[in-house]
Amino acid sequence: MKNVIDQVVTDNYAIYNSDCMYVLNELEKNSIDFSVYSPPFAGLYNYSSSDNDFSNCESKEQFLEQYEFLIKEISRVTKPGRITAVHCTDVIMRDAGEYLWDFPAEIKKLHEKHGFTYRNQITVWKEPLKVRMRTMVKSLMHKMIVEDSTECFTAMPDYVLIFKKKGENEVPVTHEFGMFEYAGETPILPNILRAFNNANGTNFDEETLWKYLGENFYDCKDPKANKLSHYIWQRYASSVWDDIRIDEILPFRDSKEEDDEKHVHPLQLDVIDRLVELYTNEGETVLTPFMGVGSEVFSPVSKGRKAIGIELKESYFKQAVINLKHAYSRNSEIQDDMFA
Repeated sequence: MKNVIDQVVTDNYAIYNSDCMYVLNELEKNSIDFSVYSPPFAGLYNYSSSDNDFSNCESKEQFLEQYEFLIKEISRVTKPGRITAVHCTDVIMRDAGEYLWDFPAEIKKLHEKHGFTYRNQITVWKEPLKVRMRTMVKSLMHKMIVEDSTECFTAMPDYVLIFKKKGENEVPVTHEFGMFEYAGETPILPNILRAFNNANGTNFDEETLWKYLGENFYDCKDPKANKLSHYIWQRYASSVWDDIRIDEILPFRDSKEEDDEKHVHPLQLDVIDRLVELYTNEGETVLTPFMGVGSEVFSPVSKGRKAIGIELKESYFKQAVINLKHAYSRNSEIQDDMFA
């Protein structure tokens, strides 16, 4: 490919150290089954000093102009009827006093303009104290409640926006026997536990029930009888994902450089794992134009998919190369942890 600084191509993934716009232009039309990424939020983080970096746009208008070129390319390479998932948040703007820019609304407009239908929005809840400790934002400090609570605002959640490319999906995404793996901290809620115990005359706690379900339903061939899958879907079907593990991420600290923001943080694997499970079949191809340290490639490869990742920043790309060496052994480790 042209304008690629470095690359690693294997049977299961191809990753490129390059500007995503150069690589996307080389991909075949209607070749991608699913894409997932976090756009580099203009005005929120600066990831590098490169002129090609989206996060270095001088205004939100300039950013949206650049971002629109990317969405057009994502639309071109995505198969009809398939999904693109955009991880984002409201953006704090400080150019005319501190205020929130409704970035998700702009993302929706641009996707609908370029051949996508907006399907749904998932809210990823964030624990306020952990957000405060990670970002050091003044508005979450308790002392501001004491001094002037008009300066406070809540810990902003993340959002995952789901878009479907117009057209007929030729290959349905199926789960013949249901689902067997849960990505998150709390698969069994109190109401699920009570209902199960009442129906079966048991007195399980959450941990015991989860282990029992794993032992008794992992080899289940009837999706109707697979209670494990029913409970997983109840949790995934919620519009608020409230148990995403904030530190379930790939190693990234060794990739940081002087021009990085202090709080750059990879997307949690729980989020990516859920999306990959919901929207792809094994063997299908997942694309991420902003790979970072490899999370959106690591997750699908570890789940038997193929992936294409593009990253502009050299230090992040090098860390991704290291991280992806461990993707193949991950699935067995997850199952060992679930049903230990």
